[in-house]
Amino acid sequence: MQWETVIGLEVHVQLATRSKIFSGASTAFGAEPNTQACAVDLGLPGVLPVLNEQAVAMAVQFGLAVHAEIPEVSVFDRKNYFYPDLPKGYQTSQMYHPIVGPGEVEITLDDNTTKRIRIHHAHLEEDAGKSLHEDFHGMTGIDLNRAGTPLLEIVSEPDMRNAKEAAAYLKAIHSIVTYLGISDGNMAEGSMRCDVNVSVRPKGQEAFGTRAEIKNVNSFRFVERAIAFEVERQIELIEDGGKVVQETRLFDPERDETRSMRTKEEANDYRYFPCPDLLPVVLDQAYLDHLRSQLPELPADKRARFQTSLGLSAYDAHVLSASREMAEFFEEVHRVCGDAKQAANWVQGELSGALNRDNLTIQNSPVSAHQLGELISRVLDDTINGKAAKQVFQALWNGQGSSANEIIEAKGLKQVTDTGAIESMIDQVIAESPAQVAQYRDSEPEKRGKMIGYFVGQVMKASRGTANPQQVNGLLKEKLDALL
Repeated sequence: MQWETVIGLEVHVQLATRSKIFSGASTAFGAEPNTQACAVDLGLPGVLPVLNEQAVAMAVQFGLAVHAEIPEVSVFDRKNYFYPDLPKGYQTSQMYHPIVGPGEVEITLDDNTTKRIRIHHAHLEEDAGKSLHEDFHGMTGIDLNRAGTPLLEIVSEPDMRNAKEAAAYLKAIHSIVTYLGISDGNMAEGSMRCDVNVSVRPKGQEAFGTRAEIKNVNSFRFVERAIAFEVERQIELIEDGGKVVQETRLFDPERDETRSMRTKEEANDYRYFPCPDLLPVVLDQAYLDHLRSQLPELPADKRARFQTSLGLSAYDAHVLSASREMAEFFEEVHRVCGDAKQAANWVQGELSGALNRDNLTIQNSPVSAHQLGELISRVLDDTINGKAAKQVFQALWNGQGSSANEIIEAKGLKQVTDTGAIESMIDQVIAESPAQVAQYRDSEPEKRGKMIGYFVGQVMKASRGTANPQQVNGLLKEKLDALL
């Protein structure tokens, strides 16, 4: 039987506010346990929550960025459940009237095709604390620093059909929230994580199969691996005569498998009801227009501009616009050197290779965008050739100079373009290579192009790599052909 996979994602994005969603406690990462949980976060008697207006603005900006409906009125609800890291016994969330309605995100796949993924809604909620198991023998520690941290939960429709699409969607959401500046998207610190809903059904069947929810997956790679395992597990289970149970599962990256955590609750299990301590949020058109005017150029718009205005390929535009930091770095390189294609080649090639090798992000690049743009300019104006440019880049990377010009001067890498000097080197190489000259003279015309490489290499060696390769090729061909 042929099977079809159905995937939906619930992405939890920590909003980049300085204080929590209902209190003034700090949201800074890395503090000592339980030092950033105030009386409101702990739900102590007599305290009342006050909604963080910045969290509202960030949620609305996301909605505007994904062309979503923004309801005039949204309402907070209490989601009731009991767990050690939830001190109030309930989580303040939005069940029935979320702040962001239906929208959509366009994803780009590996073959550069695109697909639209619908967003069902996005709602604001507070995070719970964190249970720590590994530091305590036979016990669990509770850190409530995260309690009350503002989250935007983005719920997709079940529009994805394989793990690659799910990862592309997650990357698109990551790109949007970081472009907007509403989250740092740091998955290692828990700023962004997702629950993956996976089901399978026979191809051609309209009804969905029973889904399993994989909780708190915190990397693009893990999303793909978790889906791959879960799809295989469900298909094998059904084909062996079993039934998929609606449940919550966890992904174990070390064993590369999902395992059962608990049966999946329904909404009525949480006894949702409107929060009596918070008024409905009412947004007027003037407020929405103000936030819309503050939106930056978003990834899709930047990608389109890179193609239409700068002439980049769809692939280059997609790679360079994937993150705000990458796009800004590339645009500064282009501003300095004036050649978009060369800027794209160097950023994606030499620079990205060095960053990957040294496990660095582009924000921590030892070579600045201005330095790289200046280096490319020296290639474009024939001051240095491509081989020397790589030497200069490495020197900049190692901190051996403050600019390309300084390193070129110090290392004597300036390209020789003087025709007389190049001709002199060529004459010397020809005089010292009688056997190769004879072989060139006796060869078929179509084979001489390859043979000329030997002479080019000798001339470049004689010039210590500083001769202009184009001039060397042209002059060598003239002189060798004159000997035929």
